[in-house]
Amino acid sequence: MSPNKSCARRILFMIAVVAATPTGVFAQGAGIGAAGELVDPDVLRVCADPSNMPFTDQSGEGFENKLAELVAAKTQRKSVSYTWYPMATGFVRNTLRANRCDVIMGYAQGDELVQNTNAYYRSTYVMIFKKGSGLDGLESLEDPKLADKRIGIVARTPPSANLARAKLMRNAKTYPLMVDTRSTPSMAEVMLKDLEKDIIDVAVLWGPMAGYYVKEINPDLVMVPLLKEKTGRMSYRITMGVRPSDQEWKRTLNKVIRENQSEINQILMQYQVPLIDEAGNQIKG
Repeated sequence: MSPNKSCARRILFMIAVVAATPTGVFAQGAGIGAAGELVDPDVLRVCADPSNMPFTDQSGEGFENKLAELVAAKTQRKSVSYTWYPMATGFVRNTLRANRCDVIMGYAQGDELVQNTNAYYRSTYVMIFKKGSGLDGLESLEDPKLADKRIGIVARTPPSANLARAKLMRNAKTYPLMVDTRSTPSMAEVMLKDLEKDIIDVAVLWGPMAGYYVKEINPDLVMVPLLKEKTGRMSYRITMGVRPSDQEWKRTLNKVIRENQSEINQILMQYQVPLIDEAGNQIKG
Protein backbone atom coordinates (compact mmCIF):
# COMPACT_ATOMS: atom_id res chain seq x y z
CA MET A 1 0.00 0.00 0.00
CA SER A 2 1.38 3.45 -0.88
CA PRO A 3 2.09 5.99 1.91
CA ASN A 4 -0.76 8.20 0.69
CA LYS A 5 -3.27 5.34 0.76
CA SER A 6 -2.04 4.24 4.19
CA CYS A 7 -2.46 7.79 5.47
CA ALA A 8 -5.93 8.08 3.95
CA ARG A 9 -7.03 4.85 5.60
CA ARG A 10 -5.67 6.05 8.93
CA ILE A 11 -7.71 9.24 8.57
CA LEU A 12 -10.82 7.20 7.77
CA PHE A 13 -10.46 5.27 11.02
CA MET A 14 -9.57 8.42 12.94
CA ILE A 15 -12.78 10.02 11.76
CA ALA A 16 -14.79 6.95 12.73
CA VAL A 17 -13.45 6.46 16.30
CA VAL A 18 -15.77 3.53 16.99
CA ALA A 19 -15.26 -0.19 17.60
CA ALA A 20 -15.82 -2.92 15.04
CA THR A 21 -18.75 -4.65 16.71
CA PRO A 22 -21.73 -4.48 14.32
CA THR A 23 -24.99 -2.90 15.29
CA GLY A 24 -28.36 -3.66 13.72
CA VAL A 25 -28.08 -3.49 9.94
CA PHE A 26 -31.01 -3.01 7.61
CA ALA A 27 -31.13 -2.55 3.87
CA GLN A 28 -33.51 -2.04 1.03
CA GLY A 29 -33.13 -4.17 -2.08
CA ALA A 30 -31.20 -2.43 -4.83
CA GLY A 31 -32.92 -1.36 -7.99
CA ILE A 32 -31.36 -0.93 -11.41
CA GLY A 33 -30.07 2.57 -11.98
CA ALA A 34 -28.32 4.20 -14.94
CA ALA A 35 -26.18 1.97 -17.18
CA GLY A 36 -27.35 -1.14 -15.31
CA GLU A 37 -25.64 -0.11 -12.07
CA LEU A 38 -27.04 -1.45 -8.80
CA VAL A 39 -27.94 2.02 -7.56
CA ASP A 40 -31.49 2.58 -6.38
CA PRO A 41 -33.08 5.20 -8.68
CA ASP A 42 -35.76 6.20 -6.16
CA VAL A 43 -34.09 6.11 -2.73
CA LEU A 44 -30.70 7.49 -1.68
CA ARG A 45 -29.30 4.48 0.16
CA VAL A 46 -26.54 5.68 2.50
CA CYS A 47 -23.92 3.56 4.30
CA ALA A 48 -23.36 5.19 7.68
CA ASP A 49 -22.25 4.86 11.27
CA PRO A 50 -25.18 5.03 13.73
CA SER A 51 -23.31 6.97 16.45
CA ASN A 52 -20.57 9.17 15.05
CA MET A 53 -21.36 12.83 15.62
CA PRO A 54 -20.81 15.30 14.09
CA PHE A 55 -20.78 13.12 10.96
CA THR A 56 -23.80 10.80 11.23
CA ASP A 57 -26.17 9.39 13.79
CA GLN A 58 -29.49 7.59 13.77
CA SER A 59 -31.41 10.73 14.72
CA GLY A 60 -30.21 12.43 11.52
CA GLU A 61 -28.39 15.25 13.33
CA GLY A 62 -24.95 14.89 11.72
CA PHE A 63 -23.71 17.05 8.86
CA GLU A 64 -23.40 14.01 6.60
CA ASN A 65 -27.08 13.31 7.31
CA LYS A 66 -27.86 16.83 6.12
CA LEU A 67 -25.65 16.38 3.06
CA ALA A 68 -27.49 13.14 2.26
CA GLU A 69 -30.78 15.04 2.29
CA LEU A 70 -29.28 17.59 -0.11
CA VAL A 71 -27.99 14.89 -2.46
CA ALA A 72 -31.35 13.10 -2.41
CA ALA A 73 -33.14 16.29 -3.39
CA LYS A 74 -30.67 17.14 -6.16
CA THR A 75 -30.81 13.62 -7.66
CA GLN A 76 -34.62 13.42 -7.50
CA ARG A 77 -34.65 10.62 -4.92
CA LYS A 78 -37.91 10.35 -2.99
CA SER A 79 -36.24 9.62 0.34
CA VAL A 80 -33.05 8.68 2.20
CA SER A 81 -32.54 5.27 3.80
CA TYR A 82 -29.60 4.04 5.86
CA THR A 83 -27.63 0.87 6.33
CA TRP A 84 -26.12 1.30 9.79
CA TYR A 85 -22.77 -0.24 10.61
CA PRO A 86 -19.85 1.05 12.73
CA MET A 87 -17.23 2.65 10.49
CA ALA A 88 -14.31 0.41 11.37
CA THR A 89 -12.84 -2.81 10.00
CA GLY A 90 -15.41 -4.46 7.73
CA PHE A 91 -17.49 -1.32 7.19
CA VAL A 92 -17.11 -1.13 3.40
CA ARG A 93 -17.32 -4.90 2.92
CA ASN A 94 -20.55 -5.20 4.88
CA THR A 95 -22.28 -2.13 3.45
CA LEU A 96 -21.27 -0.68 0.09
CA ARG A 97 -19.60 -3.82 -1.30
CA ALA A 98 -22.53 -5.95 -0.17
CA ASN A 99 -24.86 -3.73 -2.27
CA ARG A 100 -26.81 -2.80 0.83
CA CYS A 101 -26.34 0.91 0.15
CA ASP A 102 -24.98 3.11 -2.64
CA VAL A 103 -22.87 5.87 -1.10
CA ILE A 104 -20.65 6.61 1.87
CA MET A 105 -21.10 10.33 2.49
CA GLY A 106 -17.64 11.02 3.91
CA TYR A 107 -14.52 9.15 2.82
CA ALA A 108 -10.88 10.23 2.73
CA GLN A 109 -9.52 10.66 -0.79
CA GLY A 110 -7.11 7.99 -1.93
CA ASP A 111 -8.22 4.86 -0.10
CA GLU A 112 -8.50 1.90 -2.46
CA LEU A 113 -11.54 0.27 -0.81
CA VAL A 114 -13.96 2.57 -2.66
CA GLN A 115 -14.13 4.70 -5.76
CA ASN A 116 -13.89 8.34 -4.70
CA THR A 117 -15.98 11.14 -6.09
CA ASN A 118 -14.38 14.55 -6.41
CA ALA A 119 -13.62 16.02 -3.00
CA TYR A 120 -16.40 18.21 -1.60
CA TYR A 121 -14.33 19.62 1.24
CA ARG A 122 -10.82 19.79 2.55
CA SER A 123 -10.12 20.16 6.26
CA THR A 124 -7.21 20.01 8.66
CA TYR A 125 -6.09 19.13 12.15
CA VAL A 126 -6.32 21.97 14.66
CA MET A 127 -5.00 23.06 18.04
CA ILE A 128 -7.44 24.22 20.73
CA PHE A 129 -6.59 26.17 23.88
CA LYS A 130 -8.15 28.64 26.32
CA LYS A 131 -8.06 32.36 25.75
CA GLY A 132 -5.65 34.13 28.08
CA SER A 133 -3.63 30.98 28.72
CA GLY A 134 -0.39 32.46 27.39
CA LEU A 135 -0.75 30.72 24.04
CA ASP A 136 -2.17 33.59 22.00
CA GLY A 137 -0.48 33.70 18.59
CA LEU A 138 0.27 29.97 18.63
CA GLU A 139 0.32 28.66 15.03
CA SER A 140 2.46 25.53 14.95
CA LEU A 141 3.29 22.43 16.98
CA GLU A 142 6.93 23.54 16.75
CA ASP A 143 6.30 26.75 18.72
CA PRO A 144 8.57 27.03 21.81
CA LYS A 145 5.51 28.05 23.87
CA LEU A 146 4.51 24.38 23.89
CA ALA A 147 7.74 23.17 25.52
CA ASP A 148 6.25 22.70 28.99
CA LYS A 149 2.57 22.34 28.04
CA ARG A 150 0.41 19.26 28.52
CA ILE A 151 -0.86 18.40 25.05
CA GLY A 152 -3.79 16.11 24.32
CA ILE A 153 -3.36 13.98 21.20
CA VAL A 154 -5.28 11.06 19.71
CA ALA A 155 -2.90 8.11 19.38
CA ARG A 156 -1.52 7.28 15.92
CA THR A 157 -2.95 10.36 14.20
CA PRO A 158 -0.65 12.44 11.94
CA PRO A 159 0.06 15.29 14.41
CA SER A 160 1.56 12.80 16.88
CA ALA A 161 4.56 12.39 14.58
CA ASN A 162 5.12 16.15 14.67
CA LEU A 163 4.86 16.18 18.46
CA ALA A 164 7.43 13.41 18.66
CA ARG A 165 9.72 15.26 16.26
CA ALA A 166 9.44 18.38 18.43
CA LYS A 167 10.15 16.25 21.54
CA LEU A 168 6.77 17.14 23.04
CA MET A 169 5.44 13.63 23.63
CA ARG A 170 6.94 13.46 27.11
CA ASN A 171 4.26 15.86 28.35
CA ALA A 172 1.52 14.57 26.08
CA LYS A 173 -1.66 12.86 27.22
CA THR A 174 -2.73 10.32 24.62
CA TYR A 175 -6.32 9.36 23.91
CA PRO A 176 -7.39 6.14 22.18
CA LEU A 177 -8.04 6.18 18.44
CA MET A 178 -10.87 3.66 18.52
CA VAL A 179 -13.75 3.82 20.99
CA ASP A 180 -17.32 2.60 20.78
CA THR A 181 -19.26 5.87 20.81
CA ARG A 182 -22.53 4.01 21.36
CA SER A 183 -21.43 3.52 24.98
CA THR A 184 -18.41 5.84 25.38
CA PRO A 185 -18.17 9.57 24.70
CA SER A 186 -16.21 10.66 21.66
CA MET A 187 -12.51 11.20 22.40
CA ALA A 188 -12.91 14.72 21.02
CA GLU A 189 -15.53 15.42 23.68
CA VAL A 190 -13.41 13.82 26.42
CA MET A 191 -10.32 15.75 25.36
CA LEU A 192 -12.05 19.12 25.30
CA LYS A 193 -13.63 18.50 28.69
CA ASP A 194 -10.12 17.72 29.99
CA LEU A 195 -9.01 21.05 28.51
CA GLU A 196 -11.82 22.79 30.37
CA LYS A 197 -10.71 21.09 33.62
CA ASP A 198 -7.05 22.09 33.05
CA ILE A 199 -5.99 18.45 32.82
CA ILE A 200 -4.36 19.43 29.53
CA ASP A 201 -3.31 22.83 28.18
CA VAL A 202 -3.74 22.18 24.45
CA ALA A 203 -5.89 19.73 22.47
CA VAL A 204 -4.93 18.55 18.98
CA LEU A 205 -7.85 17.14 16.98
CA TRP A 206 -9.22 16.54 13.49
CA GLY A 207 -10.92 19.82 12.57
CA PRO A 208 -14.49 18.67 11.82
CA MET A 209 -14.71 16.94 15.19
CA ALA A 210 -13.01 19.80 17.01
CA GLY A 211 -15.28 22.50 15.59
CA TYR A 212 -18.44 20.68 16.59
CA TYR A 213 -17.36 19.91 20.15
CA VAL A 214 -15.86 23.36 20.73
CA LYS A 215 -19.27 24.82 19.92
CA GLU A 216 -20.97 22.28 22.21
CA ILE A 217 -18.57 22.61 25.17
CA ASN A 218 -17.17 26.16 25.11
CA PRO A 219 -17.39 28.43 22.05
CA ASP A 220 -14.81 30.76 23.63
CA LEU A 221 -12.01 28.22 23.17
CA VAL A 222 -9.44 29.23 20.55
CA MET A 223 -9.18 26.88 17.57
CA VAL A 224 -6.12 27.23 15.30
CA PRO A 225 -5.88 25.23 12.04
CA LEU A 226 -2.49 23.53 11.60
CA LEU A 227 -1.62 25.26 8.34
CA LYS A 228 2.00 26.15 9.07
CA GLU A 229 3.59 22.82 9.91
CA LYS A 230 6.97 22.39 8.20
CA THR A 231 6.67 18.61 8.05
CA GLY A 232 3.82 16.10 7.94
CA ARG A 233 0.46 16.25 6.24
CA MET A 234 -2.25 17.89 8.34
CA SER A 235 -5.02 18.54 5.77
CA TYR A 236 -7.09 15.98 3.86
CA ARG A 237 -9.66 15.99 1.08
CA ILE A 238 -12.96 14.29 1.85
CA THR A 239 -15.07 12.70 -0.88
CA MET A 240 -18.13 10.49 -1.21
CA GLY A 241 -17.37 6.80 -1.70
CA VAL A 242 -19.10 4.57 -4.26
CA ARG A 243 -18.51 1.12 -5.74
CA PRO A 244 -15.76 0.92 -8.41
CA SER A 245 -18.33 -0.31 -10.93
CA ASP A 246 -20.68 2.67 -10.48
CA GLN A 247 -19.18 5.09 -12.97
CA GLU A 248 -22.42 6.84 -13.93
CA TRP A 249 -23.36 7.22 -10.26
CA LYS A 250 -19.98 8.80 -9.57
CA ARG A 251 -20.53 11.27 -12.40
CA THR A 252 -23.97 12.11 -11.01
CA LEU A 253 -22.54 12.82 -7.57
CA ASN A 254 -19.68 14.85 -9.04
CA LYS A 255 -22.28 17.00 -10.81
CA VAL A 256 -24.16 17.50 -7.52
CA ILE A 257 -20.93 18.54 -5.81
CA ARG A 258 -19.89 20.87 -8.62
CA GLU A 259 -23.27 22.61 -8.86
CA ASN A 260 -23.95 22.89 -5.13
CA GLN A 261 -20.59 23.58 -3.53
CA SER A 262 -21.75 26.81 -1.89
CA GLU A 263 -24.69 25.06 -0.26
CA ILE A 264 -22.44 22.19 0.84
CA ASN A 265 -20.03 24.69 2.41
CA GLN A 266 -22.91 26.34 4.25
CA ILE A 267 -23.90 23.01 5.83
CA LEU A 268 -20.30 22.30 6.85
CA MET A 269 -19.81 25.76 8.33
CA GLN A 270 -22.98 25.38 10.39
CA TYR A 271 -21.12 22.56 12.14
CA GLN A 272 -17.96 24.68 12.50
CA VAL A 273 -15.96 22.51 10.10
CA PRO A 274 -12.70 24.36 9.30
CA LEU A 275 -12.57 24.45 5.49
CA ILE A 276 -9.27 24.77 3.62
CA ASP A 277 -8.93 25.83 -0.02
CA GLU A 278 -6.46 24.31 -2.47
CA ALA A 279 -3.96 27.09 -1.74
CA GLY A 280 -3.90 26.03 1.91
CA ASN A 281 -5.91 29.00 3.20
CA GLN A 282 -8.89 28.80 5.51
CA ILE A 283 -12.23 29.53 3.87
CA LYS A 284 -14.15 32.07 5.91
CA GLY A 285 -17.94 32.03 6.13
